[in-house]
Amino acid sequence: MKNKLTFSSHVAIGFMLFALFFGAGNLIFPAQLGQYAGTNIWPAVIGFLITGVGLPLLGILAMGFSGSKNLQELSSRVHPIYGVFFTALLYLTIGPFFAAPRTGTVAYEVGIAPFIGEGNEKIGLLIFSIIFFAIAFLFSMFPAKLVDNVGKILAPALVVLLAVLLLAAVFNPMGAIQPPEEAYQSGAFVKGFLEGYNTMDALASLVFGIIIITVIRSMGVTAKGQIFTEAAKSGIIAIILLGVIYVGIGFLGATSTSVLGIFDTGGPVLSGAAGHYFGTFGNVMLAVVIILACLTTAIGLITANAEYFNTLFPSISYKALVVFFSLLTFIIANFGLANIITYSIPVLMFLYPLAIVLMLLTFLSPLFNHSQIVYVATIAVTFLISIFDGLKALCSSLEIEYFSWMEPVLHFYKTVLPLYNEGLGWLLPAIIVIIITGIIAKFQKTDVTQKA
Repeated sequence: MKNKLTFSSHVAIGFMLFALFFGAGNLIFPAQLGQYAGTNIWPAVIGFLITGVGLPLLGILAMGFSGSKNLQELSSRVHPIYGVFFTALLYLTIGPFFAAPRTGTVAYEVGIAPFIGEGNEKIGLLIFSIIFFAIAFLFSMFPAKLVDNVGKILAPALVVLLAVLLLAAVFNPMGAIQPPEEAYQSGAFVKGFLEGYNTMDALASLVFGIIIITVIRSMGVTAKGQIFTEAAKSGIIAIILLGVIYVGIGFLGATSTSVLGIFDTGGPVLSGAAGHYFGTFGNVMLAVVIILACLTTAIGLITANAEYFNTLFPSISYKALVVFFSLLTFIIANFGLANIITYSIPVLMFLYPLAIVLMLLTFLSPLFNHSQIVYVATIAVTFLISIFDGLKALCSSLEIEYFSWMEPVLHFYKTVLPLYNEGLGWLLPAIIVIIITGIIAKFQKTDVTQKA
């Protein structure tokens, strides 16, 4: 049994964790943020780093600290039914609903769209997505180490390619940074904070955390406290890499608008920058690496969902679930990247507060003797606020008026909840409920002990 890992082991695990996190969203959202934030890029990037880098690290640490075997076991501390509901929704969100289709659309927009003539975008996406998800389907039907090995090669290759592109952008910017778009003219920090939700890495960290912990245990570290320490050290390496790339891509986006113009998504920013600095060769190299990297991510997400739902529904075979999730992912991908992003926002506004609060409860759990009442009360309060945040975002996405029954609730929340307009109205109520129910749980434990 080892007491601790070597530095080289931390680096290896850190790079593995980085490769798990680094996907389509990590490329497009900081680029889009840079374009929209303009001269307000730095407060926006700081907000983005908190949710896009800080929360994923918190999720990894929470899983290490909890000692749970998986996310469903951890979230079942609220209630077993909630554990299934939360875990299933999280898997679907980072899988066939949003993140998995996004791999295909980002691969298309960055790798193929620059070579497609105007007016042919939809048919181009259809043909590309058929080929892309057919390959993902075949590999998911027969999971093999080939995917892992290819991923280990592609992640460093993508980092090297991005490093060259970002260094070119830093030392030879495309143009001057332009004034911010309307959404970033005030409150750029909060806007960046909420944009970080779109990477979905904090949600994924609750799944990836178990993978990292398993690897650390396989290296001989078995003590719970030491596993937490080793996970923290490896996690810091991964988030430093992510953070540097986010800052670089954000700066690239901010300096691109005067040359490339403003795009609806961040995909064309990267392909446009590659073409600007390195011509057709740059576009081709970026296309090959990003398509293959997104493909391995798609395979991993389809496989993970099929495996999880196979445990929930053993009567449905793994291969049948792969067929279902591959088809669903393909269909959603053809709605286009902009639509996928737009309709993911309501779900993320609902799901992220629940994930963050679960992380906080995990760390605070020893203070209130792991009492279920604290978990139930805090999640219930957060749920009641975040569900309306999600509905509000849905109405905005559909460009419709709020439902009449929502109006009095939203008015009440806006009136009494600090930070509600900034999308953080759930934060203070959750903290207050944790404190109150935590004290109650402590007294109940004390009374039971005295009677005994």
